[in-house]
Amino acid sequence: MSQALEERRASKEPERWEPLRELEQLNERMRTMLEQTFGGLAPLDRDGWAPLVDIEELDDAYVVEADIPGVKKDDVNIEQVGNELVVTGEIKERKRDGALRRRTRRVGRFAFRVMLPERVEGDKIEAKLDNGVLAIRVPKAQRAERRRVQVS
Repeated sequence: MSQALEERRASKEPERWEPLRELEQLNERMRTMLEQTFGGLAPLDRDGWAPLVDIEELDDAYVVEADIPGVKKDDVNIEQVGNELVVTGEIKERKRDGALRRRTRRVGRFAFRVMLPERVEGDKIEAKLDNGVLAIRVPKAQRAERRRVQVS
């Protein structure tokens, strides 16, 4: 005896394919596998690892939010050179009483670099570290507006 199965239809539109996100996920999985296999003996690049970051563009500024749980504000360095923003720092290894059997949290030096597409006002950059999230507000420089000049 066979029963007819009810057809299921998705109420949402199909999810948009984002190949760059898939590459980032693959890179993260490979990095995790290497760290688990080799115990994170050496950083994968000269700067160590990069935190997860969101960059939001507002009308008057860029807002960069980086996940750096366990980092103290004295262990973070933020530099701006031209349109490049560089965030470096270190998550220090804590002293343990027992044997570490598994590690999935990152320790060591980290770095994040981004080139912002417009001129920025470096002297007005603000940064806050709250609950493991570093929020950096980078104001855009005012653009020169075109205006017509009357000849007298």
